[in-house]
Amino acid sequence: MAFKSKIFILVFILFIGCMQPESSRVDFALGTVCSITLFDQGLDSIYNEIFARIHEIESLMSVNIPSSDISRINKAAGIEPVQVHKDTFMVIERAVYFAELSGGAFDPTVGPLVSLWGINRDEPRVPSQDEIDAVLPLINWRNIKLDSQTSSVYLTQKGMALDLGSIAKGYAADEAAAIIRKAGIERAIVDLGGNIIMIGERKDKNPWRVGIQNPIEKRGAVIGVLQITEKTVVTSGIYERYFDKDGIRYHHIFDPSNGYPAKNGLLSATVVTDISMDADALSTILFVLGYEKRMVLFNYLPNTETIFVFQDNSIRTTDGVNFTVTDSTFFIKN
Repeated sequence: MAFKSKIFILVFILFIGCMQPESSRVDFALGTVCSITLFDQGLDSIYNEIFARIHEIESLMSVNIPSSDISRINKAAGIEPVQVHKDTFMVIERAVYFAELSGGAFDPTVGPLVSLWGINRDEPRVPSQDEIDAVLPLINWRNIKLDSQTSSVYLTQKGMALDLGSIAKGYAADEAAAIIRKAGIERAIVDLGGNIIMIGERKDKNPWRVGIQNPIEKRGAVIGVLQITEKTVVTSGIYERYFDKDGIRYHHIFDPSNGYPAKNGLLSATVVTDISMDADALSTILFVLGYEKRMVLFNYLPNTETIFVFQDNSIRTTDGVNFTVTDSTFFIKN
């Protein structure tokens, strides 16, 4: 898939004033580096179960695996419905929900645009306006037909293609966290390429400290520190996958309404909430909609906080965020 690292994003965990992890494991899956840290009961059997589940989700939902449910759906676009695994069906159903909620700012049928621009490949390019105009009619979440009785999915037009890169990784993070909690582990960190879930609290009973990536610097440079307990953090931004052409930066977060990378004065949008799959989709939605249109979502976002970083280095947050700026070139403007 065009998985988001967030496809899309990143935050960087800071173990500031915290003990070194007692046990952790890192693996590559979902198109990104996945890190699981279990501070208690870090048994091989639990790690094995977590990563087996992550790879299972990848095998079902990756657009880069020919046998995946998503690849089979795309191949059958305009031909016939495809019966899929219940997990795939549920994630697509949730993606359609967010597409409707956002008025199409989030659209899981963005696959033709991702392929056209090639940002996830070795040689990305700026397509012509004619090429973009030719694929835009294929980007329409309303043409996803779901049959819950048979768990089947049908794309009604040939050439349509699903890409769950903006939601499936969040689902995998939630599934990893569910395994950890079922095992009775009280302190853990799940980091699937920037989809982060902090379980429990630090050993000293203080909140976890998570650094928010500086969108214009190298990985690991942060603009500030977020303190959270039992929350997920997901960021969508311009910096994870992009290319420069004629002095213009083209990133991987597309606006389905015009076929170009979203452009609204934002460098990144961070969502802090309870469910990583939802945060995954919401951070994309907020980045595409922009700060001024964010309010259309807030009535539907219980227990959700946000951090917006703008091109002028200003930062705006919701009232419930415990966030401290540490880079003096950035500033809060609420």
